[in-house]
Amino acid sequence: MEQEADMSAERRSVHAGRARTRFTLRLLGALAIVGFSAFAGGFLVFADHVANTPLPERPRADGIVALTGGAHRIEDAASLLGRGSAERLLITGVNDRTSGGALADRSPVLARLLRCCVDLGYEAEDTRGNAIETGEWARERGYDSLIVVTSAYHMPRSLAEIGEELPDVKLVPYPVNPDGRDYDGWQRDPELFRLLLVEYTKYILTRFG
Repeated sequence: MEQEADMSAERRSVHAGRARTRFTLRLLGALAIVGFSAFAGGFLVFADHVANTPLPERPRADGIVALTGGAHRIEDAASLLGRGSAERLLITGVNDRTSGGALADRSPVLARLLRCCVDLGYEAEDTRGNAIETGEWARERGYDSLIVVTSAYHMPRSLAEIGEELPDVKLVPYPVNPDGRDYDGWQRDPELFRLLLVEYTKYILTRFG
């Protein structure tokens, strides 16, 4: 009789253990679905934002910051400076083997303004470094607003990083499309899809990491 009671208790324990395991697996499955849905939904919003953020027609700020790493960023930033959109330009993340003269060769406007109104930052090695360098530069000059020039896909993360360094400074995005890609067609372009997905993942890590 005692043996039968022990066996019954053991069966109940095994059954309870299996029930807990099934519940845990279902819960983990539900959380995975919710997490994936949130990630996918966020990615769609991110890609749509990249594809549809327009260039400001007449941007104006205290300073301009151009993040190196993509074509036309420096040229477009120099053009803004030449049009009087700001009083000074920082080019952040310049390779330590690149001289101001070499940069000036890429833009007649930059060549004309290099000595008076352009600062070169050689310390930054990544987007976080760009933000730190920009923060130090802007605080030193007491700037309250900045035009941020970088590639369209890189803009959300750049704004997040710089915004963390300069929470009270107004940031005006000036997204550059260096290769003329149609961001509206990112769903049909595997390379662009992959680029946006990688950048979105980095952006999420920046915001919530």
